Amino acid sequence: MTSRSLDALPRRSARLFRGFRKYARRYISKNFHAMRIDAGGTLPDLPDGPLIVAMNHPSWWDPLTAVVLSGLMPDARAHYAPMDAGGLAQYRFMEWLGIFGIELGTTRGSLVFLRKCNAVLARPESVLWITAQGRFADVRDRPTRLKVGIGHLLHRASRVSVVPLAIEYPFWNDRLPELLVRFGPLIDVGDGAAESSEGWTRRIESALEAVQNHLAESACRRDPEAFNVLIGGTAGVGGFYDVGRRFLAAIRGKPFIADHQAHQPTGESQP
Repeated sequence: MTSRSLDALPRRSARLFRGFRKYARRYISKNFHAMRIDAGGTLPDLPDGPLIVAMNHPSWWDPLTAVVLSGLMPDARAHYAPMDAGGLAQYRFMEWLGIFGIELGTTRGSLVFLRKCNAVLARPESVLWITAQGRFADVRDRPTRLKVGIGHLLHRASRVSVVPLAIEYPFWNDRLPELLVRFGPLIDVGDGAAESSEGWTRRIESALEAVQNHLAESACRRDPEAFNVLIGGTAGVGGFYDVGRRFLAAIRGKPFIADHQAHQPTGESQP
């Protein structure tokens, strides 16, 4: 990779990105009970200028989650994301979605990360989605620790905003898991050089951990009313179990409700 190519924008087709977002929505709807956004942490109002979304990294599903969430932003926004070069090699088509490969744990990889991200953030319409932990990490891991790359990036940035994003994939009362997300308050970087790289890393760690804690509290309450549904997914158990439930509903003259949540008792069980 030449010095000039390091400073070039990653390849991106807006048309392919929109098509892939439709696919991601369908795929998530088939594999989750629902995709929900915590009502206490919806996407904040975004100022003009480049944006970084700093995410935790609990699962393989994170890139698809980010692609769907990009639909909450204006169409004029252009979305990019770094990804482990080894993983990207298995999904080459993603290079046309604004995703660029990074060699993790190497000096060369750090250089590519900084220069590619700087090229992205030089454009006011850009949104850079970063799984800032740099590895898969359980949602319960505390304290939240991020790779230093995001701190180095912000130290060199100006007029950039950061939004922390927490993601969980818990099982509630249905056969399929829930996909839960929560955004944190907007962080205005301003003059990044006013704070050290380590200071920025610690600041984003603290902000992301706070959002993760809020989402964990909401997830533990298992209250669908505390969330807004982004994608209605697949309900019910399926197979023979749902055949029996349909039959019982029919002979009782009641409508069949596939959602298992509707059949759970609201109070504590008694002996």
